[in-house]
Amino acid sequence: MEMQESTLFVGEFHRTIDEKGRLTIPASWRHKKDQDGSDISYLALPTPDGNITVYSPKMVAQLEARISQVSIGDIEGQKAITELMSMAHSFICDKQGRINLNERLVGHAKIQKDVVLVGKLSTFSLFSDEGYEKFQSSYAVDEGTKAAVFQRFGL
Repeated sequence: MEMQESTLFVGEFHRTIDEKGRLTIPASWRHKKDQDGSDISYLALPTPDGNITVYSPKMVAQLEARISQVSIGDIEGQKAITELMSMAHSFICDKQGRINLNERLVGHAKIQKDVVLVGKLSTFSLFSDEGYEKFQSSYAVDEGTKAAVFQRFGL
């Protein structure tokens, strides 16, 4: 099953969860369908800093390859994978581009009603309003430091 992977997750979007617990993904971020016509699945994972990162199929394949390399004898690694995947959520967008996240992820990110979606090129993050404000204030670094980080990325 070959996928057309051309979606780039960029920008910042503010959304509200509807009365049925659905969140609308920006139209430009929605994958269409596989070449065989199947719906595209995303994978949402909790992050250590209290938000949610959503992976595209391309990134899921890379993650799967890395996780499959963790030895069954690596007890610490297996425990970390078990904890992470127990909170994970796989989903597709409905025809209106809406998704439903599981309660554990919503609780992890402390999302009530308002959600900030932030693109990170190959993934995107979901924050509560308060979580995003906290993130932004924690990233108040000087321009020289930002330049050094961008240089590490080859920018």
